[in-house]
Amino acid sequence: WVPVVGLEIHAQISSNSKLFSGSQVQFAAPPNSLVSFFDASLPGTLPVLNRRCVEAAVMTGLALNCRINKKSLFDRKHYFYADLPAGYQITQQRVPIAVNGSLSYSLCIDNKMSQMVTKTVRIKQIQLEQDSGKSLHDDIRSQTLVDLNRAGVGLMEVVMEPDMCCGEEAAAAVRELQLILQALGSSQAVMAEGQLRVDANVSVHHPGEPYGVRTEVKNINSLRFLAKAVDYEIQRQIEELENGGTILNETRAFDSKLGCTVPMRDKEGKQDYRFMPEPNLPPLILYDAKSLPANMSHQQVVNIDWIHERLPDLPSVKRAKLVEQYGILPEHSFTLLNEDGLTEFFENVVKQTQMKPRKVIGWILNDLLSYLKQHSLTVKESPVSSFLLADLLNLLEKKEISAAAAKQVLAELWKGEGKTPLEIVKEKKLELIQDQKELEQICQVVIDGHENEVMAIKAGNRKVLNKLIGLVQRETHGRSNPVLVKQLLEKKLSE
Repeated sequence: WVPVVGLEIHAQISSNSKLFSGSQVQFAAPPNSLVSFFDASLPGTLPVLNRRCVEAAVMTGLALNCRINKKSLFDRKHYFYADLPAGYQITQQRVPIAVNGSLSYSLCIDNKMSQMVTKTVRIKQIQLEQDSGKSLHDDIRSQTLVDLNRAGVGLMEVVMEPDMCCGEEAAAAVRELQLILQALGSSQAVMAEGQLRVDANVSVHHPGEPYGVRTEVKNINSLRFLAKAVDYEIQRQIEELENGGTILNETRAFDSKLGCTVPMRDKEGKQDYRFMPEPNLPPLILYDAKSLPANMSHQQVVNIDWIHERLPDLPSVKRAKLVEQYGILPEHSFTLLNEDGLTEFFENVVKQTQMKPRKVIGWILNDLLSYLKQHSLTVKESPVSSFLLADLLNLLEKKEISAAAAKQVLAELWKGEGKTPLEIVKEKKLELIQDQKELEQICQVVIDGHENEVMAIKAGNRKVLNKLIGLVQRETHGRSNPVLVKQLLEKKLSE
């Protein structure tokens, strides 16, 4: 079976006001407190296009290698639902603002960070459209309440071609898109706040045969759920077909508690949205430097070239710069960018420590990140600041403590008791033993108590030496320098 996955992604545009009205945009405001006459669809109200939303869509289109249409059109898409007061949504069905782009994303093979493969998904189009309101179903009172705060908020719908084949690919592509939107500032793209919602179209077919009947899994609001929903749906369709069943062309929802998709409504009788041109909005005309009329400034119009010149560094460029500047591995640059705020944290530590960036990255990815994941915390919520971690790494770099002791100090710092690394080192007596005679005596005790290991080393098995080093480390509670211990043991064994 060959699975096929295509995505439609609705990204909420970062703008102070809505797409066609001056109403404020704010998450979790009191219900119906941000609704203009136009949003409530009172008779005689007219749409006024928000310039910021147009610029954000152009910027996103350019970042996704799209062709920006200098002339795009608005349409009405009719459907009747309680949270859509006008009975139609203004969108761009016929000629959207941007078309024919591409998005490159990377993913690991078999969960190995060192084996990464880059893939590309084609972007069919990006269109501007207004969001609907929100229906809140109250089962106890058997009623539905409508909140129109979200009605009319500007959205960019990014339509991806069916170029993916599994949940992992879908999630990796959406994560890359999310990073691009955040780098541009065109959308905050926080999935938990509904600023990025994904619909996945999934089908399966035998190699060489036409595509199978597809189902659409609606409104997925996390990357983890997206990967699970797509993989579950692929498996469900394969099992259904192998058992002689048929796949219905239907809309499904992902139940995150049960980990499966459930039917919502069928699409057999295709809904007729009765698309028609939006009579209250003229065509949207954009310019570039060549077509810009001589007597106009870019303040009066949207100039594609002017926006293009001001595009910030995209994630792919940032990753390349991190690798070049700090000499870190490419796969580490992905982790730095994928975790919100981790790049800044890493760069702050590097600035404040004498340790080489390649060693710093190990501490951040292996130790700090695993602590954060264990406690489900974000980088910004970390009780260990970049300043404290840099302090700790400086003690290690100056050979005042061992790596084992540094890990103990990090565990103490994690408790967030306000102590500095140096205070913890003194309190727990974790300083490296500087007295060589004391170390020599401990080495001698270990040698005397492990005759078998000593014989093995003298017979040529050098690996056993590591065991003796470890025993000395245990005796000193991690307060000995392993390099020095190795020298002392070798010296004593050769006597």
